[in-house]
Amino acid sequence: MSARTRTTPGQELAPLEIPITRTLIVAGAIASRDYQDVHHDAELARAKGSPDIFMNILTTNGLVGRYITDHFGPTAVLRKVAIRLGAPNYPGDTMVLTGTVEEVEASPGGETAVVRVVGANGIGRHVTGTVTVTVLEGGAA
Repeated sequence: MSARTRTTPGQELAPLEIPITRTLIVAGAIASRDYQDVHHDAELARAKGSPDIFMNILTTNGLVGRYITDHFGPTAVLRKVAIRLGAPNYPGDTMVLTGTVEEVEASPGGETAVVRVVGANGIGRHVTGTVTVTVLEGGAA
């Protein structure tokens, strides 16, 4: 990688705002084959104590992966995604993903970085965790 595209510890990724819509929540649940009623049926979600349907962890995992690969480019390979959920993502809110590079090391054909990721919404932190990504030579950072 050239010096101008090198990733450095402490580097902050640009924030990504994701509007949380009913369609996003339901489509993510269907795409990940998660048919739990709390992800698509507002009435049943309320009966179980939730104010509305809410996003499942697999959708969140995919959005975190997208955030990282959008930043690092088409040669980025996700090696590990370790996340924990907090405040639910409900329809009508916005989740803002932010990231900070914690570690960087040379790897065959590129470099590998560990990025701390936080996704916050109007009620708190929806997701926290780390993503390990290898960026192959020729990728953008």
